[in-house]
Amino acid sequence: MEESIKQALLTEDMIHKASGSMERTPVSYSPLALAYIGDSVFDLMIKSRIVFRANMQVQKYHKKVSAIVRAGTQAMLTERFIESGFLSEEELAIYKRGRNATTHTKAKNASVGEYRKATGFEAMLGYLYLSGNQERLNEIMEHAVTILKDEGLME
Repeated sequence: MEESIKQALLTEDMIHKASGSMERTPVSYSPLALAYIGDSVFDLMIKSRIVFRANMQVQKYHKKVSAIVRAGTQAMLTERFIESGFLSEEELAIYKRGRNATTHTKAKNASVGEYRKATGFEAMLGYLYLSGNQERLNEIMEHAVTILKDEGLME
C-alpha cells in the first residue's frame, strides 16, 4: 500500500488517545456503532487514494468518491468478498451482525438489501479498525480497489 495512504490512517495509538481508553472490546459495540465508524474509515481510505492519485477540483473528487462509497457499490464489494472466500469466519460473523441489525434509516439510492449489505460491510471495517488490525484492513482495502478497478470505478 502506498505510504501516503498509510499516513492518512489513524494508528492504534491515536485510537486509544481519541477514545480516552479502550476498556471496551470492539465486539462489545453495537453493529450500528461499528458501521458508523466503518463508514468513516472506508470514506477516508477511498478519499485518500483518489486525492493522492490526482489533483483536481473538489467537485470532481466528490463525484468519483460518491460513486464508490455508496451503498450499492459496498454491497457489490461484499458479494465479491463472500463469493471469493476472502473474509475470515470472524469477519463474516461481524458482517452478518451488521447486515442483520435493525436500522431506522435507508439509503437514498439503494435497495433495502443493498443498504443492509453495506451496513454489514461497514461494521466489519469498523470492527477491524477498532481492533487495531490495520494490516488486515489494508488487505481488504487493496482487494476492494482491485475489484473497483475491474468494475471501472477506479483508475
